[in-house]
Amino acid sequence: MKNKFAGRLSELLEEYHLSKRAFAVLIGVSATSISDWTNGKIQPTADSIITVAEFFHVSTDYLLGMTD
Repeated sequence: MKNKFAGRLSELLEEYHLSKRAFAVLIGVSATSISDWTNGKIQPTADSIITVAEFFHVSTDYLLGMTD
């Protein structure tokens, strides 16, 4: 199964013209975490997924690839 979260987060970062490092600072996680998330190396915690969804004003279902 393809990691939809990685793709959706990458798209949002590009759409908002945010670097991984800048986004990491804004949501209070390490730049390494953002890199790992966007590369599909690790899946973020539920709390982190909620934080990302709130930041970008999208649903967690969207981030996880359950809705378009």
